[in-house]
Amino acid sequence: MTNRVEFLFDFGGPNSYLAYKMLPGLCARTGAEIVYVPILLGGLFKLTNNQAPMMRYAETPAKQKYEMLEFQRFVKAHGIPFNMNPRFPLNTLHVMRGAVAAQRLDCLVPYVDAVMTAMWHDTADLGDLNVVRDILDKANLDSAALLALAEDPEVKAELMANTEAAAKRGAFGVPTFFVGDEMFWGKERLGQVEAALTKS
Repeated sequence: MTNRVEFLFDFGGPNSYLAYKMLPGLCARTGAEIVYVPILLGGLFKLTNNQAPMMRYAETPAKQKYEMLEFQRFVKAHGIPFNMNPRFPLNTLHVMRGAVAAQRLDCLVPYVDAVMTAMWHDTADLGDLNVVRDILDKANLDSAALLALAEDPEVKAELMANTEAAAKRGAFGVPTFFVGDEMFWGKERLGQVEAALTKS
């Protein structure tokens, strides 16, 4: 039985947030470990010739409307606290580099929790580094160290390498999950992820 699930995410994807909120329960049931893999969604779209749903379905408003309905059903069914950020879509480059920095400073989990909550519950402006600094400080994280390390060329290169590796493995959007070599895309596949984690 595989006991790890890789979670490829970008803070800018609301579905990444919903999946993030579901993963602790999944891991409690399966005993699995979450391996967080920060990627840059915009970069992944470019590498895979993909588009955000709002662009992909721009000429099919009924499809776009239904996607939002399913999103709202998921939120309600699982009781997830969610507020659409009025700045969406937001450039998350700095906070995603910050995630790589947090990984290096061994504080990725609290960093992810603070930024996910700020983005999709508190509707914070994550494009403003002063706002980000305040969010990190309130979470008792070392904002100065994290923001400084986020500008390190090696950190920037690692985020791009993560993104390129994701594309090579077949990923084209977020959230994407890997259980071993098996890929699952979208929050709707979490049941399949759980099944893969529990099969012998």
